[in-house]
Amino acid sequence: MSRILIINGHPNKDSFNHALAESYHSGAQKTGAQISQINISALHFNPNLAYGYNRRMELEPDLLASLEMIKAADHLVWIHPVWWGGMPAIMKGFIDRLFLPGLTYQYRENSIFWDKLLTGKTARIITTMDQPAWYYRFIYGNPSIHQLKKSTLEFCGVKPVKLSTVGIVKTASAKQRQKWLDKIHLLGQQQK
Repeated sequence: MSRILIINGHPNKDSFNHALAESYHSGAQKTGAQISQINISALHFNPNLAYGYNRRMELEPDLLASLEMIKAADHLVWIHPVWWGGMPAIMKGFIDRLFLPGLTYQYRENSIFWDKLLTGKTARIITTMDQPAWYYRFIYGNPSIHQLKKSTLEFCGVKPVKLSTVGIVKTASAKQRQKWLDKIHLLGQQQK
């Protein structure tokens, strides 16, 4: 039985991102997978890495629990909107506070190289946007996707990391939104 962790980075529980998370969850349930979910905005933690990497901040209980969920999962599903080309601040703070040396990666002594501590896991990024995906890719270079995929997940050993873009959300009809929900539900059934 696979273990799937859905991580929702949208701070609004009434958002379409939450509907997408639920759709993936209901699809994955049909496979018998063990499914957990983190709604980052519901966690209690300081999102600021107050001392940078000079001094470690103590992890709050919600972050410790999230770290254990990440370590236990086989497949991570990250869901977030694109805001100003990036991810919501609360999601960035979650990553800043949790993806730390010794927890998700470890630099080797006297070396620029590191050990990836999240190997053996796969991921899918589901991101919503209010522009065409091709425009975000070719004009802006997919900044939030590269940040999460390359600079965070793959840096820590998660591979492969697949992508689903959803948009243009703000002008989408109810029929189009349902098509997206159905597509994400199917991804959940396929555990992709």
